[in-house]
This record gives sequence, structure tokens and C-alpha cells, in this order.
Amino acid sequence: MKKIIFLSILIILIPYFIVTFFIRDEEIKFYYSSNMSVRVKREKTGQIENVPFEDYIVGVLAGEMPVSFDLEALKAQAVAARTYVMKKIKANQKKDYDIVDTVDDQVYISDAELREKWKEQYQEKINKIKIAVLDTRGEFLTYKGEIIEALFFSTSVGKTENSEEIFSKKLPYLRSVDSSWDEEVSPVFNDSFEFSLQEFYDRLNLEYNKEVKIEITKTTSTGRVKELLINKTKFTGSNIYSLLDLRSTHFSINQVGSNVIVKTKGYGHGVGLSQYGALAMAKKGYSYKEILEYYYIGTKLEKI
Repeated sequence: MKKIIFLSILIILIPYFIVTFFIRDEEIKFYYSSNMSVRVKREKTGQIENVPFEDYIVGVLAGEMPVSFDLEALKAQAVAARTYVMKKIKANQKKDYDIVDTVDDQVYISDAELREKWKEQYQEKINKIKIAVLDTRGEFLTYKGEIIEALFFSTSVGKTENSEEIFSKKLPYLRSVDSSWDEEVSPVFNDSFEFSLQEFYDRLNLEYNKEVKIEITKTTSTGRVKELLINKTKFTGSNIYSLLDLRSTHFSINQVGSNVIVKTKGYGHGVGLSQYGALAMAKKGYSYKEILEYYYIGTKLEKI
């Protein structure tokens, strides 16, 4: 019953907007007939901004995915971002804000910040993003009638992850799928980090030792490190990821003389939509709907 009431409210409040026809020399404008907004907490200032709903999606696309990506990949990201914030709005009705503007939720960049960032390229880039938002307007994903947890990340390790192996909660639509094409397009599919022995131990708050002994004791089905021992001290893969500021928990650690080399695969938590996977699929001719169907298994694309 609550779900029906919530969706009914959204149908009434989500802004119906029209836009000018796309003219190369003019910026696309959104015109709202209602003032449905997202309460965005700006982490740098602590202020809460009320941002018109679809303008918020524009700001997320600008913050979360390179504008250079193919349009179908941008559309897939727009639907994922819209779904994600709808889930947050529903969950945070009693809070002062719906969502934060960082990777803790979704990166959001305001229009003023984008104008400053892109300068003379602003109009060209903002119009491309707005086309992706317009072409998917009002679309979101559900699973058996419920808005999904539309998680996404940058680059897989060749496969995406089962949700319960990363976040403990098992969700039927967040299953591990092949995403080996990420390697074809992502500049961060493989990466390497080098530390001196002293810096390595300092970051991990370990006593200095001339020899680094690594024992990986638990991994996910794709090889991400869940638990390991470093000189007999227990860490989680997430600990190492944070303390060494790595790209992912799929890593190897090797001592080379007085240095430590850490090699990583992938970028991000690995659950849900792979952004570079979406790019690769778009380049192969897949539509945004096919991309979403692939990464969010068994979900339904609905429109308010």
C-alpha cells in the first residue's frame, strides 16, 4: 500500500517539463510546471540545496560519467542515477536531506560549477548531457514492483560482483555478469602503486620490518580480496583499499627491494552497472535499455 501511495505522489509531483528544440547555437532549457526537487546536501559547505529533479540528474551525469562517452552509455547512467535518487527520496523522507553530493551517494555538480569548469565548452557539453536526460525522462528501474538499488561504478575486473560479496545484502538483480570488454576501453582497468617500505608500514600502522609477508585468506568469486594477513596482522581488503588509496579491492602486493608494489584491477566496488562496460557496449551498438537489462538482471524499465 505504501509503495502505491509513494508512486502516486511521484506521478503528481515529478515535474513535467518541455524543452526548446535542439538548436546547435542555443543551450537546451528545461521548463518545469511543478517544483519537485531533490534536497542535496553539499558536503563542503554543509548546506542543503533544493535542486529541480531532472536538473539534479544532469548534475549527476556531469559528475559521474565523462561527457565524451557515447550517448547510449550516458542514457543508461541517467536512468541509474534517477532510480538511485528515487530510492533515496523514499528512504529519507523524515531526514533534512535526501542525498549527499559525493561518492557516498552520487557525485553532483551544480550548473554554476559546470559553467566555471567547462567555460567556453559549457554549452556543447551541457546539451549532450541534457539530451541523455531528455531521451530517458521519467524512466527508472524496478524489480517486482519495487524501485531497485541502482548501484554503479567505474570499471569491473572483467566481471561484476554479486552484491552480497561486497555489501552483504543479496539482491537478485545485482548478480555477477561478464564485463570483460571493460579492458578494451578503460584506462584504469589495470593500475600500479608504489610505496617505500616506511610509507607502506606507516599507512597501515604497522611496525617496520625489512620483509613484507602477505597471505590472502579470503576472496570474492572474482578474486577481490576480502581478508588478508600482512606480517601476521589481519586486514580486510576494504581496509587496504582505504589506507593505501587504491582503485579497488582486487589487488596484489609484492615487495621489490626497499619498495612495495601494489597492482590493482578495476575501479570501484564492482556491483551493478559498470560505466566503462556501458561505454564498451554502446560502442558495440547496444542501446541504453539493453545495457540496463544486462547489468540489472530481471529489472523492468518504467516511466512516471
